[in-house]
Amino acid sequence: MGCGPPYGDTMKFSENWLRSHVPTQATRDELSAVLTAIGLEVEEVTALGDGLAGVVVARIVECAKHPEADRLQVCQVDAGQGAFLQIVCGAPNARPGLVAPLAMVGANVGGIAIKAAKLRGVESNGMLCSAKELGIDADASGLLELPDDAPIGEPIGEYLGLPDASIEIKLTPNRADCFSVRGIAYDVAAAVGSQVKPLDAMPVPAQGDAARVVELEAGERVPRFAGRVIENVDANAPTPVWMAERLRRAGVRPISLLVDVTQYVMLELGQPMHAFDQDLLEGAVVVRPARAGETVKLLDGRTVTLDGEFLVVSDGQGGKAARAVALGGIMGGYDTRVTDTTRNVFLEAAHWIPSAIIGRSRRLGMHTDAGHRFERGVDPELPRIAVEYATRLILAVAGGVPGPVTETVLPEHLAKPPTIGLRRARVARVLGVGIADAEIERILQALGMQVSRDGEGWQVVPPSRRFDIAIEEDLIEELARIHGYERIPTTLPGGATRVAVQSETRVDQSTVRRQLAAREYLETVNYAFVDASWLAHWQVAEGAVPLANPLSAELGVMRTQLLPGLVAALGRNMARQAGRVRLFELGNVFEASTTAGAAPVETLRIAAAACGDARAEQWGEKPARKVDFHDLKGDLESLAAAAGAVLEYRPSTRAHGHPGRSADIYRDGRRIGWIGQLHPRLQRQMDLDADVVAFELDLAPLTGRAVARASELSRFPSVRRDLAFVVAEQVAWDALRQTAREAAGPLLRDVQLFDRYVGQGVESGQKSLAMGLILQDNSRTLTDRDVESVVAGVVAAIEAAHGAKIRG
Repeated sequence: MGCGPPYGDTMKFSENWLRSHVPTQATRDELSAVLTAIGLEVEEVTALGDGLAGVVVARIVECAKHPEADRLQVCQVDAGQGAFLQIVCGAPNARPGLVAPLAMVGANVGGIAIKAAKLRGVESNGMLCSAKELGIDADASGLLELPDDAPIGEPIGEYLGLPDASIEIKLTPNRADCFSVRGIAYDVAAAVGSQVKPLDAMPVPAQGDAARVVELEAGERVPRFAGRVIENVDANAPTPVWMAERLRRAGVRPISLLVDVTQYVMLELGQPMHAFDQDLLEGAVVVRPARAGETVKLLDGRTVTLDGEFLVVSDGQGGKAARAVALGGIMGGYDTRVTDTTRNVFLEAAHWIPSAIIGRSRRLGMHTDAGHRFERGVDPELPRIAVEYATRLILAVAGGVPGPVTETVLPEHLAKPPTIGLRRARVARVLGVGIADAEIERILQALGMQVSRDGEGWQVVPPSRRFDIAIEEDLIEELARIHGYERIPTTLPGGATRVAVQSETRVDQSTVRRQLAAREYLETVNYAFVDASWLAHWQVAEGAVPLANPLSAELGVMRTQLLPGLVAALGRNMARQAGRVRLFELGNVFEASTTAGAAPVETLRIAAAACGDARAEQWGEKPARKVDFHDLKGDLESLAAAAGAVLEYRPSTRAHGHPGRSADIYRDGRRIGWIGQLHPRLQRQMDLDADVVAFELDLAPLTGRAVARASELSRFPSVRRDLAFVVAEQVAWDALRQTAREAAGPLLRDVQLFDRYVGQGVESGQKSLAMGLILQDNSRTLTDRDVESVVAGVVAAIEAAHGAKIRG
């Protein structure tokens, strides 16, 4: 659980390191092309140490001040040639005894031809070099300091393993196995027709009895934990040059041997590790959920406060499992870290499942290599292998007495790789090209899979590190990727085309888009996966579907509503001084099925959100009026009119809606959505500086309509009668309108609300609603008796149904 530099979904490594695992004659350019072709897109290749002929390891024997320059020294340098060379040097760290690279006369370094020369009157026969001058690092602050035991006179390229290149690749979220050099090596081996070399990770026999009890109390979240005590190590032993250089070329700064070994194992195998000072631990090591309010001081010096969603590694100080000594799967603890005084070390490697780690780092405002890998998924079989491998590395450099490996496993929580049937006929059908049986077997075996033949093809067991392979199509994709997409012929589809005809019983999506665009809304396309904390703020997290391999912790679940993402987009526009913002989105939302094992339920919805002025700036309306509920309701009604839909609005109690300014939307008695102003609490949480109004509806029930039928236009005049009723404040206009329609009968063409009044002349708790009845007949002109009869029926019905009174 190191605290190395944060990475995105990229992996950086040394070219020579990769070649040490997979033999290949491919050139650097060919290797880069292969990586990109098989889906490991190369982002950058940085050549290191090219053209270092004539540069050797040398030692400064004497230093004297330059007689003519305060910042220069005249150095006598041993380059392994017998006689010392005189070198004039201006590096601040030049001193007697320092071992550094020396460019001999005749060498060419950084485009500079090295010649014998006089500097301020003093002869200089070469140049002592910095890392930047050698082209292996950006550090130009002084000479590159080499270990004291570096062989004097040896070519620097041989000593540092140069030339080399630092390669950075971009990874997709499903390829967590490629966060390691060996994971990448399997893909390269399959692509170039090679095999990955076996890993020298034979178990190291115990030479002592020192061990530490490990207890797992987090269930399925941590099903495996391996640890080992190594006594009498030399923590001051320097990190070997080959290891330090591989770490540097992978973007990791070497710190100390024990820390560097854990980082090296993580980069090579993909298993994060942590080294504790054994003497600072007490009692058993217990992996458990954190207690609410529990604190732990981390390696970076910060003290964080935890809750039950975090996991910790704890020891027995102050009682059983009382003290947290590491933040599980993310970072080690400060109080039990290894230092230069450490003599006994406890190595640990554990398997933390992704759901136990996802989002935890972000909540603490941090990002670590370990956490990033565990969020994506790490091979559950690696912990013991990693401990054995790290043990071998430490013993080779720092010595020590290893105790037995302590491994605690909960086998019921460790999933086994599936056995997948692969049919040769299915391969040919999906890819459109046949691949020889021998080639299929070679590719799959080179990728580390177990392959056995059966009647129709093969039975294949993927390696435990490949979480992304679960079904036959996954195997076929692997074959296409490694065989080469460029080798699959491009063919046009054949057969007659069928013209799709839009249904007359539904308003099509393009019409919906045009209607909202005509109302000055801009369409947005947001991710279908969102931050789980967004849904929690909106209180719509119920039924959210978590992703197995999210792009990031912030995009960990499928959205259950469109509005959280849409309003977030609106907020980003507001933050960039867009005062009037009107956005809409048409897309699917997802909800976990109530049937076990079934796919999530997808629902197509339409949503819109607006803030700022109701109309664009103009001279005819001063001062500008802010958009409100009724503006948005008008936009929605225009959309509903395209489908001939009559919508009903009822007060809503949704948590994200403003009390008294939001409503649930119904059509034909069925709830289909919500409209209103956002709750002030939610607006504060989202840092929205203006009121936001929005709606979201299921699209299907909104856009369904009856087949259009032609009808006769009346040649006779219509008649309008206006009525004003005093009713209780809680009586909704929709209820009055529905009663009027039912009572008026076939002569009613329309009913319109044209006035609402409260105040003088109307009792408290009452309101006056004025409506206009539009009456017309297709066969004749209506008489006063016809009109009065309809009006009387409407008045009687409204009085009876709603306790209304005609306003005098």
